[in-house]
Amino acid sequence: PYSLRVGQRLNLPALRKNTVSSAAVTKKIVPSSVKQQPVSVSSTQVAVNTVPKAKNFTGPVPKPLPRSASNFLRPVKGKVISAFGAKPGGIHNDGINIAAKKGTTVKAAENGVVVYAGSELKGFGQMLLVKHSDGWVTAYAHTDQLLVGRGQRVKRGQAIAKVGSTGNVSKPQLHFEIRKGSEAVNPTKLITR
Repeated sequence: PYSLRVGQRLNLPALRKNTVSSAAVTKKIVPSSVKQQPVSVSSTQVAVNTVPKAKNFTGPVPKPLPRSASNFLRPVKGKVISAFGAKPGGIHNDGINIAAKKGTTVKAAENGVVVYAGSELKGFGQMLLVKHSDGWVTAYAHTDQLLVGRGQRVKRGQAIAKVGSTGNVSKPQLHFEIRKGSEAVNPTKLITR
């Protein structure tokens, strides 16, 4: 009942070692009247880039650490390619988008606790939400890789993600928001360089 195509990507979540077996498969065209035979597979050892996947904890998240400063740290260096505020076509950017090279480290803007880590929010790709004391929340979207998971405490300047182009963007960038309660605040007024 399962058929494979040449070049098809296979997801093997059960493998957690530093090496995995890779199979080279030769495409074989068999007429439909002929009974199909198993395809021969040759195995080789291939090193896998092992980057630890951040774990999301279930249940209530811990209380965030107290803030270390009154301002927020800029999470990544780069040019702001989309500013806070209204855009043509009735769109509103609740944060800023900062261009950066894919894989650039994204740093936590302030002490806090991760309350969301995932890609379920349409258009944002891989995203983190970090809750800070005094009702502040920061958002980091379009990331290529999340280095922390839900329920994990983070400190100001800690590496939390890698810049990417996930979601509805075509070039590497970080979408960064600062919120007080549910209200979006212009990050450029609150971040330090």
